[in-house]
Amino acid sequence: MDLTLKIWRQASANEKGQFINYPVTDISPDASFLEMLDILNEELVHKDEDPVAFDHDCREGICGACSLFINGRPHGPDKGITTCQMHMRHFKDGETIVIEPWRAKPFPVIKDLMVDRSAFDEIIQAGGFISVKTGGIPDANAIPIPKRVADIAMDAAACIGCGACVAACKNASAMLFVAAKVSQFARLPQGKVEARERVQNMVAKMDELGFGNCTNTYACEAECPKEISVSHIARMNSEFLISKLASQKK
Repeated sequence: MDLTLKIWRQASANEKGQFINYPVTDISPDASFLEMLDILNEELVHKDEDPVAFDHDCREGICGACSLFINGRPHGPDKGITTCQMHMRHFKDGETIVIEPWRAKPFPVIKDLMVDRSAFDEIIQAGGFISVKTGGIPDANAIPIPKRVADIAMDAAACIGCGACVAACKNASAMLFVAAKVSQFARLPQGKVEARERVQNMVAKMDELGFGNCTNTYACEAECPKEISVSHIARMNSEFLISKLASQKK
C-alpha cells in the first residue's frame, strides 16, 4: 500500500503546530497502524529528520496510550478497538490519512501527537479509589454480589482512561470516564462506604480542570474502545444528586 500521511507536527505546547504530509510506500495491509508509524519514523531518522512523537506502550489495547485522532475519529475508523489494534487493511491504497492528537484544553500537546492526560490522574486522585480498611482477602463467596451488579461494575471497570470520550465530545466532556470510575465502585459493597464523597470530589475536580458538560450526543459511547455505556453517566448523576441531598440534610 502507498499512502500519504497528513500528520500534525508541534514542537511543544507553547509553539504553533501545522500539518505536514509524509508519503509512505509498500506498507503491508497486515501491519498495525503503529507499525506503519514506526516505518515512517525509521525513514525520517535515516534522513536525519525529527521522528514523529506519539504515545504507545502495551500495543495490546490494554493501556490506552495510543491516543490518536485518525481521519476525524478517535482511534480510527474501526469500532471497539484502540489505535494499536487497528490494521492498515482498514484503509485504501493511495488514501490520505489525517493524524492528529486529542483536541481538548485539559489535554495540552506535549509534542506532535503526544498529549498530557494527567488530568485524568488528578480526577482519580480526587476519589477514584477505596481507602477504607477491607481486612484480609475474603473468600470469593463471603460477600454475595448479584451477577447483574457484578457485571455492571466490571463493564465500568473496563475503562482504560484513554481519553477517546473527551476527544469525541464536542464539549470535551469527561463524563463517561468519570462515570465509569464512579460506577465501578458505587455498585459494589466495598465502594459504598465512601460513595457520597467520591462522586462529589471527582465531579468537582473534573469541572475544575476545565472539561466540558455532557449534551447527550452519545459520541463518547460510539468511540469508546471498550464500548462503555452512557448508562453509567445516568448512574453517576443519580449518585451525585443523592449525595447532594444527603449533604443538605446534615
